[in-house]
Amino acid sequence: MSHLTPGRLPDGTAEPDTGASAAEGSAARREPGGPGRSGRFRRRYPRGARCAAAGATVLAAALLLGAVLLPDRLENLAPGAFLRLPAEGIALAALLLVLPPRARPVCAAGGGFLIGLLALLKGLDMGFHEVLLRPFDPVLDWGLLGNAADYLRETSGRTGELLAATGAVTGALAVLALTTLAALRLTTVLTRHRRHAVRVTLVLALAWLICVTLDLRAGGVPVAARTDADLVGERVPQIRASLADARVFRRQAARDAFAHTPPDRLLTGLRGKDVLFTFIESYGRSAIEDPATAPRIGAVLHESTAALRAAGFGARSGWLRSPVTGGGSWLAHATFRSGLWISNQQRFRTLTSSDRTTLTGAFRTAGAWRTVGIMPGVGRAWPEGAFFGLDHVHDRARLGYHGPGFGWSQVPDQFTLEAFRRLEFGRRGRGPLMAEIILTSSHHPWAPVPRMTDWRTLGDGSVFRRIRKGGASAEEVWRSPESVRAGYRDAIEYSLRSVVGFLRRYGDEHTVLVFLGDHQPVPEVTRNSPRKDVPVTIVAHDPKVLERISGWGWTEGLKPAADVPVWPMDAFRDRFLTAYGPQPG
Repeated sequence: MSHLTPGRLPDGTAEPDTGASAAEGSAARREPGGPGRSGRFRRRYPRGARCAAAGATVLAAALLLGAVLLPDRLENLAPGAFLRLPAEGIALAALLLVLPPRARPVCAAGGGFLIGLLALLKGLDMGFHEVLLRPFDPVLDWGLLGNAADYLRETSGRTGELLAATGAVTGALAVLALTTLAALRLTTVLTRHRRHAVRVTLVLALAWLICVTLDLRAGGVPVAARTDADLVGERVPQIRASLADARVFRRQAARDAFAHTPPDRLLTGLRGKDVLFTFIESYGRSAIEDPATAPRIGAVLHESTAALRAAGFGARSGWLRSPVTGGGSWLAHATFRSGLWISNQQRFRTLTSSDRTTLTGAFRTAGAWRTVGIMPGVGRAWPEGAFFGLDHVHDRARLGYHGPGFGWSQVPDQFTLEAFRRLEFGRRGRGPLMAEIILTSSHHPWAPVPRMTDWRTLGDGSVFRRIRKGGASAEEVWRSPESVRAGYRDAIEYSLRSVVGFLRRYGDEHTVLVFLGDHQPVPEVTRNSPRKDVPVTIVAHDPKVLERISGWGWTEGLKPAADVPVWPMDAFRDRFLTAYGPQPG
């Protein structure tokens, strides 16, 4: 055989590439024209087979291109986003062309799988930006997916929750499988047409460099894209920070100015008072300042201020900056109570397993109040109640409500407050109360929204069936941003009227009401404003209660002025406990 020309067989035909891997050989045998059904199909329908192969290649290329160029925000999801040159795709093609044959399938499968993972991450980012105005945290946010499932169960039932969960898991697995198979398909094509593939890859790389150098743009978007590279570059520092967050938080939590305060020196300025901490869901700065909501809400606050003043009550209002926006109410509640910045579920778990002095717990430690929670949003066991210093928690089942649900909110605010009166506030012979009351009627989707009714006719809540039938559906409310903002406005108005109506009807000279929002509403309402401010108001009949906070610079009445300084929400605990503790001199 030594006389034969290298690379040629005795019959003059080309010698096969002996370096090709078994995987490449298997891939070649699977192509139309090989043995088996595909080979018979190609021999019988050669044109159809060629079209099928070309179609599969085009679909594989389109799938990978779409996955790589997929933006991480819904507002950027436009055709122009996919008409760009992806650096990652060009780099992957170049890598596959220079790798030895045996390594190509492994690299292609890994690259396709990674592209699928990043596409799923961008999909999560889209959802988080739409609701929470921030990207998904791969370390700390997995627990929020469970909360999303709870929301679906409350609004769509158990069947809707299961269907959504099944669809999400199936879709995620399909994305990973399809991007992996697409990468393998394109690798086979690149190998078969290696010479042409090298030329095309070099041309695309040169074009990408020219676009970067000249900063060429189409519709304001750079033609040369590096979407996934930028995404990874942003997430690496975020992941490092998230992994270190537990250590940072433990150091912060170790500092507690009230950890060793004797009970007889806690809350001395509120002894004998009933203190009601009331959260109004999604009551944010947008409700007071956005042109779509401000006129109506401003009128309600002005009218309510005058009505309370006529009943002998005074009020002071300010701003707090919430750790969350759009959702995550329990994180804001924990921040307000604990004096720590609780911005993720890991911090929440660490807090609730500690011995931190909370604002509500301080009332129980003082020994001068019965402490209760009114929690219409809690539909199952809530062991955290004991940590937050609540002697008793009245959850949804204990409120005695037998009316219809209103979107996510299962109990209208007016009924929640009336149930509090029936169960605790109106009991004869009781001592002072500290109550934490969570009002949920202003939770999105704000469809339908309850309406105020005669307090004497609330009964078991059946009266709300008629109101529920006349309300708008979620489909009607969410058909446009304008109708969404109108639904939000109506819900906040209802919640405010419920709180003020309760205080006017049942409050007395011993009542102190602190009401505030937990976070801003979803970006659909805030117009993507980055501000996380929420109003906070203290109302009291006894002027000495408000004198204690005269140095805070808050606005008189229920509406805080725009220029009042904004405190971080975790500052409230210490300021409140200091203001209502023993006074110097």
